[in-house]
Amino acid sequence: MTTQMETAETDDPIDTTLTKATPWKPQIKYHYVFFQLYFHVAAIYGVYLALTSAKWQTNLFGYAMIWINSFGIYAGAHRLFSHRSYKATRALQIFLMLCHSTAYQRNLFLWVLEHRLHHKYSDTDGDPHNPSRGLFFSHIGWLCCKKHPEVVKRTKNIDMSDMYSNPVIMFQKKHQQWLLPTLAFILPTLIPMVFWVESFTNSWHINAARYIMSMNTVFLINSVSHKWGYKPYDKNIRPTESKIISMITFGEGFHNYHHIFPNDYRDAEFGNSLLNVTTYFIDFCAFLGLAYDLKVVPKDLVKSRMTRAGNGSEMELLDKTVY
Repeated sequence: MTTQMETAETDDPIDTTLTKATPWKPQIKYHYVFFQLYFHVAAIYGVYLALTSAKWQTNLFGYAMIWINSFGIYAGAHRLFSHRSYKATRALQIFLMLCHSTAYQRNLFLWVLEHRLHHKYSDTDGDPHNPSRGLFFSHIGWLCCKKHPEVVKRTKNIDMSDMYSNPVIMFQKKHQQWLLPTLAFILPTLIPMVFWVESFTNSWHINAARYIMSMNTVFLINSVSHKWGYKPYDKNIRPTESKIISMITFGEGFHNYHHIFPNDYRDAEFGNSLLNVTTYFIDFCAFLGLAYDLKVVPKDLVKSRMTRAGNGSEMELLDKTVY
């Protein structure tokens, strides 16, 4: 069952009072820098091993893990928990929490908090990955340094009561020290070694490649999707749209739309397009009775916003789209 949204308002209206980027000397987190340097080098080696000596089962397993952690991020952390764009049964919530854990992108509570900050204080000093500070900072640099004082200050303005009251979220948060590394690194390394006698070197490094590729595709939304692309819904904001980004992020690249209508479960103006695999996944879960109350924005409201604030792109395509 879908629910028609009557307005484009978010649960937490955008705050436009902050500046884009004030002078600030970030404090580097060197342990995280070394962590990322190691895994990026390991990932390159993993790609080499995947093309030369790894068994096909290991490569296929790594590809499957990309799908698993992607659904945990896009359908779980983003569309379900951050924006509450649909509701899920406890079984689906647990499944998505476990999928998210395989991505090793910190715990869901922190992921949701930072994403809600990003929407409320988008492209300002209150945005954890403020794109006004450059492409590298918005992509991964923001994780390599301590948070900007405005991010710390504005955190208290974010309502996280739904996360505190969710036992699935709090279970992961409480047990993250063992749960996340086990699901993200230990089991994905052991499974190929146990079930088809893959070498440790191949298994470990191909999983490292999986982790890095998945992480960087997610981060492209924070960086590239705030710099290049078209703006059908608001030409005055940074978030843009890109079919290429949508294709490699399972449908998350319709970012100009998403920042205007963040509570639409489809996360895109075209709904169930071939580029929006995550929407198909949520629809399948709804068919099974695991997801419900799927929120969508009425087409007339979408067209009204495009006419009023967009740059004129995509209007003709929207008219031809089965909504």
